[in-house]
Amino acid sequence: MYYYKINKQLCCSFRGDLPFEKTEISGDGKEPVVFLFDRDPDSCRASFLVSDPLLLLQEKEDVSWLSSSRLEAQALPLEIDEAVKASASAGRLRAVNMRHPAFMDILEEKSEKRKLRVNVLAIGDVGSTLLTGLHLLGGNCISSIGICDISDKVTARWEFEENQIAYPWDYDALPEVDIVKPEQLFECDVFVFVASKGIPPVGSQVKDVRMYQFENNSKIVAQYAKQARNEHFKGIFAVVSDPVDPLAKTAWLESNKNENGVLDHKGLRPEQVQGFGLGVMNARAAYFAKRDDRFRQFLTEGRTFGPHGQDLVVADSIENYNDALSRELTELTVTANLHMRAIGFKPFVAPAYSSGAISLIMMMEGRWHCGSVFLGGIFMGVKNRYTRYGLETEILPLPDTLYERIVIAQDNLKKIV
Repeated sequence: MYYYKINKQLCCSFRGDLPFEKTEISGDGKEPVVFLFDRDPDSCRASFLVSDPLLLLQEKEDVSWLSSSRLEAQALPLEIDEAVKASASAGRLRAVNMRHPAFMDILEEKSEKRKLRVNVLAIGDVGSTLLTGLHLLGGNCISSIGICDISDKVTARWEFEENQIAYPWDYDALPEVDIVKPEQLFECDVFVFVASKGIPPVGSQVKDVRMYQFENNSKIVAQYAKQARNEHFKGIFAVVSDPVDPLAKTAWLESNKNENGVLDHKGLRPEQVQGFGLGVMNARAAYFAKRDDRFRQFLTEGRTFGPHGQDLVVADSIENYNDALSRELTELTVTANLHMRAIGFKPFVAPAYSSGAISLIMMMEGRWHCGSVFLGGIFMGVKNRYTRYGLETEILPLPDTLYERIVIAQDNLKKIV
């Protein structure tokens, strides 16, 4: 490997012909290192944490990055220095795409631990419930919460209500809620998109409510993605509205188009956008696992992957995967919202908390959580976390049968947008 110094940042690459100052490495793994790679920005994250050195040996980014055996089987025949492996083991190795227009800016980014400002767009059923969750649970990681809605009466109501929720004699324990104008939405660290054109009424014959919403909601998310671009937003663009996964991709794509509609990658970076829909699917799978001993292993060994919808993949166990039981548990999980609608109610409370408030807070605290992240051109629901050195996705020894289900979910997501 070859080592370079770029503005005091130690970097490494398999290429020895890069136009940067060459240097050496100490070899103890204590110094943060950036691995430089060169890939089409359409198909990969601009930067990420290298949790496994095998990630450096892949020709492309896709769902194989979730499988330890796939990473090993398709690794390029290149040697990685022990010093770089040590940096990865210490959690200090970051990969950055040299072909991304913001390459130099990414190199100079420094993560800092502090409370974050959160702005929430649209305070309807889901938004108001999510807001209450953030307000009650986010005192350790949220400095304040801004709310915005097309109705001034709605925002006035929720500013009034939320700020009257308090612990006696500890009146600053919960983050303050204030009203923001549309032009102030991106004056924050985390922007939460909960806007929606409309949900089919209870009793309608629409089977896949999420895809019914996509046409209208994609137009709304595109509007705010372009605003994020114009304001050079550097925070997290969190998509909670349905359908989460294709809307997250729409936000990323639209923010990266210039005035002529040409993709120039000067908007939101892939790792800045995350969809929050998998949390409630994971929680629903746990709900059924608690009530049927056949699924009990999910509570300690299970995982969920894929979109917040029909192509969801529930695994009852990673080490002892049972395909039949996993598919049955998946079906129960995917149709849980239809059960709620059948008894006459819109299923929004559990999503607002499990996918919304809880997952968002875990994300802001740097904890492992369920969310849809960019993976080879799509947004795929996985266990992930944001670290000081970038976004990390969990790598597991996935059984072949389970991995094939995840590939199908990947392929179907590619067909949507």
